Amino acid sequence: MSDAGLPANDLAELRALVEADRERTAERLAFLTRDLTGILDSAALVATDDEHDPEGSSTAFERAHVQALLDQAREHLRQLELALDRMAAGTYGRCESCGRPIPVERLRIRPATTTCVTCAARSR
Repeated sequence: MSDAGLPANDLAELRALVEADRERTAERLAFLTRDLTGILDSAALVATDDEHDPEGSSTAFERAHVQALLDQAREHLRQLELALDRMAAGTYGRCESCGRPIPVERLRIRPATTTCVTCAARSR
């Protein structure tokens, strides 16, 4: 059992979930980075003025949208890395707010979570 009271088989299952999510998120980051690079490269080839070009506003929106998705993916990857760190430290599965164990069912759904349902509801 970990310090959070998770049986070894649950911890192994959750580690596999986090690692699979990390791999998917890294792939998504790579895809979004290529997408943003393509948007920036195509914009550089055309001398446009976003303010006066009818396509400029949609290009700016697309660029901002992809950048926001990239930011979200980077943050999610960071949270997954922190979850793996907590696993290594033996603190994974313990609520950072109240200190009680986070139910395994919640961890299966949100493996990078740091709070129990009660504390998560309070923070909204």
